[in-house]
Amino acid sequence: MKRVTGIGGIFISAKDPAALQAWYRQHLGLDVQSWGGAVFRESSGSTVWSAGKGSNFGEGKTFMVNYRVDDLDALMAALKDEGCNVLEQMDDPDHGKFGWVVDPEGNKVELWQPPAGK
Repeated sequence: MKRVTGIGGIFISAKDPAALQAWYRQHLGLDVQSWGGAVFRESSGSTVWSAGKGSNFGEGKTFMVNYRVDDLDALMAALKDEGCNVLEQMDDPDHGKFGWVVDPEGNKVELWQPPAGK
């Protein structure tokens, strides 16, 4: 019997849910619906689950969400132009390119562009 087959959802506690939903809609393009969330339907790719010390999550935070993107450089430039809190550090290891932005409630958001063909 399989017990867990994947990630069913990501749920973020927010001080101001409407404002946080609007930020994710405007800056990351999530199709936030009237019920307050978005559904990703993907035919390729995978989702990583990891438990660790969380030293990369941001001060006092216990989680970080990683979103797949098509063009990390363009998105990071757009986020800067939109006045978002974009972290200058970017990483380009063998398993893709990574960049980070902080949402209005202080959550560090990881953006990942997979390597070509992955």
